[in-house]
Amino acid sequence: MAEPQSVWLVDEPTPKSAPLASDVTADVCVIGGGIAGLTAAYRLQDVGRSVLVLDAREPGGGETAFTTAHLTWELDDRFSRLAEVRGDEVAKAAAASHRRAIDDIERVARAEKFDCDFVRVDGYLFPGLDGTKALDEEREAVRRLGLEHEEVASVPLARRPGLRFPGHARFHPVKYMNGLVAAVRRRGGQVHGGTRAVKIAGGDQCRVELEDGSAVTAKAVVVATNAPFEAGLTLHLRLAAYTTYALALPVPANTVPDALYWDTEDPYHYVRLLPTAGRGADLLIVGGEDHKTGQASDQDERWGRLAEWARGLVPAAGEPAYRWSGQVFETADGLGLIGAAPWGKNVYVITGDSGMGLTHATLGGRLVADLIAGRENPLAAVYDPGRWTPAAAFELMKENANVAAQYADWVTGGEVNSPDQIPPGHGAIIRRGLTKVAVYRREDGSLCERSATCPHLGAIVRWNPGEQTWDCPAHGSRFTCEGKVLHGPAVSALEKVE
Repeated sequence: MAEPQSVWLVDEPTPKSAPLASDVTADVCVIGGGIAGLTAAYRLQDVGRSVLVLDAREPGGGETAFTTAHLTWELDDRFSRLAEVRGDEVAKAAAASHRRAIDDIERVARAEKFDCDFVRVDGYLFPGLDGTKALDEEREAVRRLGLEHEEVASVPLARRPGLRFPGHARFHPVKYMNGLVAAVRRRGGQVHGGTRAVKIAGGDQCRVELEDGSAVTAKAVVVATNAPFEAGLTLHLRLAAYTTYALALPVPANTVPDALYWDTEDPYHYVRLLPTAGRGADLLIVGGEDHKTGQASDQDERWGRLAEWARGLVPAAGEPAYRWSGQVFETADGLGLIGAAPWGKNVYVITGDSGMGLTHATLGGRLVADLIAGRENPLAAVYDPGRWTPAAAFELMKENANVAAQYADWVTGGEVNSPDQIPPGHGAIIRRGLTKVAVYRREDGSLCERSATCPHLGAIVRWNPGEQTWDCPAHGSRFTCEGKVLHGPAVSALEKVE
């Protein structure tokens, strides 16, 4: 099977962006150069704010580039679930907000004249091996809520009864983000890559401290980093980090109906088409096999099961051409945490994508821009990061009990007794006295040893053999095989072992 690589980054590289070289001042500092941060910057320019966008890597090279690029208003966690825990009016508002987000993406792409392969398609929900109960519940919910849908006797790809939802879309996420970067710069904004923010102080004048010791002063800060840092336990108790997997398999051109597809299994599967005109084959993009980040070590088997499931739908599908994974941050009710942060005056967050990252990011950018501009927005209460949802309390307690259980790794033994037991290209945890060490053996046989303690909140990291990373099973931080930060909420590397 192919080495891990996102299909979106193959022939559409992210733009090079120079690091911020000195202290600077702006109306708003946006931390995170994915679709959430770039959309927020673009919308803030609409209301007359000067913006500075910072990304620890390259803008567009984060989690947005590791999605399957579904643009959907049918919720991943289902309207039946949302209506149960938040009520019908919130469910209706959520549907409308995601539909508007899809419309916004289309409008921006047209207005700014960049081609991001945006195409309107239908979305289909069909039952999996779990039977029809979940589908029946969703049918009843969308019917009661008055959401546009149609019952169909045979979903095109799945060939079984299901629900059709119009008004969805697909696009190329990196092309769209590259267009946003260009648009923000053309309108006077600054966008910098290779610039890691490590600390935020809110206030009438906010201060963002950077890894190199310089700082940004701004009237407001937007944290759009997928997983927020500097949040302490306040926000992390409301988020659960999951890893999801994706494959792109070649299929004969024009044989798979162009639409979005999801089944009702838990974890569910999600499918879309990437037409590749002139290459003799389309690509079928299939996702699923989710698990809590850092709490599985069978990545190859998960990709393998996805390929097997895909061939059950499309027997002519070939061997996977690309495979990758992404991170999803779930909330108790399935809606994002968007708005004023529970800490820090004039600090705002866009997080908790709950599998709807592209539309949550887009509506989130508009919402925080309105809040910063002092405009009323009826979605503020729907997505309030500080909201309390009693009906979803059990789900919240279950996720936090899982997080607490991960700290038991502090008192367990190591995975191996000696580095000699680690083959080249692999890693393992070794106990040395009261500490644990993350040991990686390079292909040349030399060792890289780092503290196994995640610098975020102290959980013990675990080796991910599928992607050769160290993953934190508590809050989702990820590190390279040599300990450098790949994904927050951690902002510093695994410490060197003396």
